[in-house]
Amino acid sequence: MILVDSNVLIDVIKGDVKWSPWSEAALEEAADRDEVAINPIIYAEISIGFALVADLDALIAETGLRRLPLPYAAGFVAGKAFMEYRRRGGTRTSPLPDFYIGAHAALSGMQLLTRDRARFATYFPALSLIAP
Repeated sequence: MILVDSNVLIDVIKGDVKWSPWSEAALEEAADRDEVAINPIIYAEISIGFALVADLDALIAETGLRRLPLPYAAGFVAGKAFMEYRRRGGTRTSPLPDFYIGAHAALSGMQLLTRDRARFATYFPALSLIAP
């Protein structure tokens, strides 16, 4: 299974000039290869671009994204990774939810489709990434 980070979905939704071609192709390839999924944090991050929950839910259905619950153990791992990030001098521009997404994928044995290779590779080195 492949967890799809919100940055990839936002690229596709907004038609980002720089990133949507890569994100669309990577999402399509991932969906052809395996089941693609989101969690409640990713859902919340992409919801900002929608006025109605029905519109967001329609997009989720169209793309075939599976909705996964968040495991509590991922919250613990996310907190530890975020603490290490802050210890290394990381700024608050990288919010804790990003670490929760990485921890969820890592603990669940999923690949993560994201544009943020550096952070996830640094704090979740065993996580298999699909990234530019």
